Amino acid sequence: MSGFAAVDVIRAKRDGGVLTDAQIDWVVDAYTRGHVADEQMSALAMAILLRGMTDAEIARWTAAMIASGERLDLSRVSRPTVDKHSTGGVGDKITLPLTPLVAACGAAVPQLSGRGLGHTGGTLDKLESIPGWRAALSNEEFLSQLEAVGAVICQAGEGLAPADRKLYALRDVTGTVEAIPLIASSIMSKKIAEGTGALVLDVKVGTGAFMKSVEDARELARTMVELGRAHGVDTVALLTDMNVPLGLAIGNAVEVQESLDVLAGGGPTDVVELTLALAREMLDAVGLSDVDPADALHDGRAMDSWRAMIRAQGGDPDAPLPVAKEVEQVRADIAGTVAYVDAMGVGLAAWRLGAGRARKEDPVSAAAGVVLHRRPGDKVRPGDVLYELRTDDPARIPAALDLAARSFTIADGPAATRPLIIDRIG
Repeated sequence: MSGFAAVDVIRAKRDGGVLTDAQIDWVVDAYTRGHVADEQMSALAMAILLRGMTDAEIARWTAAMIASGERLDLSRVSRPTVDKHSTGGVGDKITLPLTPLVAACGAAVPQLSGRGLGHTGGTLDKLESIPGWRAALSNEEFLSQLEAVGAVICQAGEGLAPADRKLYALRDVTGTVEAIPLIASSIMSKKIAEGTGALVLDVKVGTGAFMKSVEDARELARTMVELGRAHGVDTVALLTDMNVPLGLAIGNAVEVQESLDVLAGGGPTDVVELTLALAREMLDAVGLSDVDPADALHDGRAMDSWRAMIRAQGGDPDAPLPVAKEVEQVRADIAGTVAYVDAMGVGLAAWRLGAGRARKEDPVSAAAGVVLHRRPGDKVRPGDVLYELRTDDPARIPAALDLAARSFTIADGPAATRPLIIDRIG
């Protein structure tokens, strides 16, 4: 494909033009092959952030990213396939209990997940706190496990949407992560390429999410639902609140433990509520709406499915999880009601403690994190534990302490209540 120059494509979008199909196909392919330089794609990404894209442009951009690599064929899997994707948040461990739960109800969940960056945790980082568990599977291992167990959570192979892998890293260091066309095409190119038959999206909105406003979250959800359907993937989206952390645990091993509590029939009410809401959407999408996922949580089938999934990827489901060497408890110094817990502040505190990374190549601590003892609406007295900070490196505590302290608000009156599920798109 020739006859194009990167600078002409950049200028066209910079000046508010609509890119042609041929321009999009060429620039995505040329960038993947290394013929368009990082600085040129950076300029184009910024132009897209500032100028936007039409629905037709986004659809073509997504198709070009899918075409940059292989597309998995799940036709040999005997169960109906359905996946879930979250746009990321603080304490968002929902994939961990949800994947085995939906598998226990008769569907197959091909969950290709990622690692955390900044204040949002990565599913693979959480699971790697389980001794022996491995994220990298060959396509054959992936398909065999999907058929045998019905549940896989692993990293995407190198051949899946390689254009997205390059562009994702570039967006992170050029201030273009928030561009809705680029978020939508990034997520959907990977999910469509993985071959799932149906997809449920959890689009987070609030201080701890990439989308701060309901309007932006709704636009992102609408864009992704349309992209999925255009590629033959039955897609729906839930808009869910991310102003306060999900659950009580924010970190890696601590979130695995909270997921185990949910799978055992307990766990925080918000984590259970969202897990069941997404499970019902996923089961409905593949014709299994007569199955109640709550039953599988309470009768042990979901936990059995979890254990089989972990064991299949080399993990020991009975091994103790890592525990932090240092634990700092923070107590209330006044009486009142917890009015608010800021998701972003708590997420950044967990990151400071070592639970997250600043760059993709940074290691993460399995044991680090924040564990909340009180949530909005809870009454407290002086001396009650509000939260605890966990880390293996005591030098990390002061900075995390400052962030966490500013995230907790105690007031005289009742806390404002927010619905967890804000809207459904599709």
